[in-house]
Amino acid sequence: MGWPGIVVLMSIESTALPLPSEVIMPLAGWRLVLDEGLGIPFVLLVGFWGAVGSLIGSLSEYYVSRAGGRPLVVKYGKYLLITRKDLERADRWFETRGEVTIFIARMIPGVRGFISITAGIARMNVIRFSIFTFLGALPWTTGLAWGGYLLGENYESIREVSRPFDIPIILTVSILIGWFLWRRVKEVRAESAASGSGAD
Repeated sequence: MGWPGIVVLMSIESTALPLPSEVIMPLAGWRLVLDEGLGIPFVLLVGFWGAVGSLIGSLSEYYVSRAGGRPLVVKYGKYLLITRKDLERADRWFETRGEVTIFIARMIPGVRGFISITAGIARMNVIRFSIFTFLGALPWTTGLAWGGYLLGENYESIREVSRPFDIPIILTVSILIGWFLWRRVKEVRAESAASGSGAD
């Protein structure tokens, strides 16, 4: 897809769809810069366009969540293990720490694609959201592109070496997710029980 593909693919990646930037950006640094005989400034350009794509995808997710996310969460949040207290905490958090949260989250795999939903539901200021989304995405996309540029064809062989570690990592993450879900189910049930008692 060439250079426009960076923007398109990173836009998709930023909407929480399973299209990892850890694949897109290193390949761009390798195929579009190294293989074409271009210099390091073009690695920076790859990172820039990757961040632009991240911003486009994040804004689309932000506006969808801002428009209809909150009513849905209020009505059906318990089925997603989200309580009203969570919404209140999110509102307060984004009022005081929204910028740093967005900036850091854009560099955390697994969180990058979902932070826009939270920001939209919390109705974070869109200008601040855009600025810190771009600033947070830029070092991430540039770093991945730089890695692809440095590794080149060795990218695939290094992936083969790291593949045996996939299962232990997945198991560890699965255990943590299971523990988190168990805790959330308890909290949601407790809130539902309290709401039922209050209605009586």
